[in-house]
Amino acid sequence: MRLFIAILLDQEIKDGLCGAIDRLQQNSTQGNFTHRENLHLTLAFLGETARLGEIKRAMDGVTAEPFPLSLGGFGKFRRDGGDIYWVGVNRNNALTEVYNQLWVQLSAVGFTPEARAFKPHLTLGREVRITSGFQESAFEKSMPKMDMTVKKLSLMKSERIQGRLTYTEIYAKQL
Repeated sequence: MRLFIAILLDQEIKDGLCGAIDRLQQNSTQGNFTHRENLHLTLAFLGETARLGEIKRAMDGVTAEPFPLSLGGFGKFRRDGGDIYWVGVNRNNALTEVYNQLWVQLSAVGFTPEARAFKPHLTLGREVRITSGFQESAFEKSMPKMDMTVKKLSLMKSERIQGRLTYTEIYAKQL
């Protein structure tokens, strides 16, 4: 199974992000845009593995209380075939602590963390090519305030069902 650990988003945040995705699509000539049901914040991408028991134990080893999450900022990762556009997550010590605890636990059972630094973000679209005249700063200013309380970590299975990328929660660790 192709697995990752994520924070799932509440409906209000999904509403705000879907509005941003719609505006981004209207200002692009191409792109693969994130479907509403797939919006999430990735904490750990684990890849192809069947080690469910070890992953669940690692998740259960995280000790944290529910914490606030606030979205802010807009940016892109440049790619040759089109850029990845995202909304950022405001600096959050509780999120960083949960991320660090999770990777300590995962490392203890043999998973290797990514070498790059944790840069929490929510992907709006991949392989996006923007039309000329698009104002990134104006787009960022148009973003609504988006906040929620994180109450759980979710182990997600990623698969293609009838050609569509589908994420399914298969385990949850309550905070």
